[in-house]
Amino acid sequence: MKMLMLFTESFAYAPAQRNSELADENASAGQASQALVAFVQAEEHDEQSTVPKVEKKLTNALKWAARKNETQRVVLHSFAHLSSSKAGAEFTRAVFEASLARLLNAGYEASQTPFGYFLDLSLSAPGNSQARLFHEF
Repeated sequence: MKMLMLFTESFAYAPAQRNSELADENASAGQASQALVAFVQAEEHDEQSTVPKVEKKLTNALKWAARKNETQRVVLHSFAHLSSSKAGAEFTRAVFEASLARLLNAGYEASQTPFGYFLDLSLSAPGNSQARLFHEF
């Protein structure tokens, strides 16, 4: 799994083009402020493990980065452009759903951009070292 995490002062998205059969046909736009936005790509090798094991690593990395940026808001975004290796959409979606559930259970304000869409994105991120983090596992 590869993940680019950006602490954003503001983040907004709107569905532009559906690109997966798993996409929710009723997807809507959204926004968040003072949020950690994680651009996440599950890779083919992740599927050799179980969803709970991969989700735990993902969630722990998100919590760590959120603490570094002093925020309780986390937005997950499926971003299949960090590697040429891609996990299946069903696996990725299951990992995201499990991570969201655990984050919410831990008191975070967690959300996810519409799965299976190319999105119009708008964001503003401060220029400090903790606002841009890359994680790979």
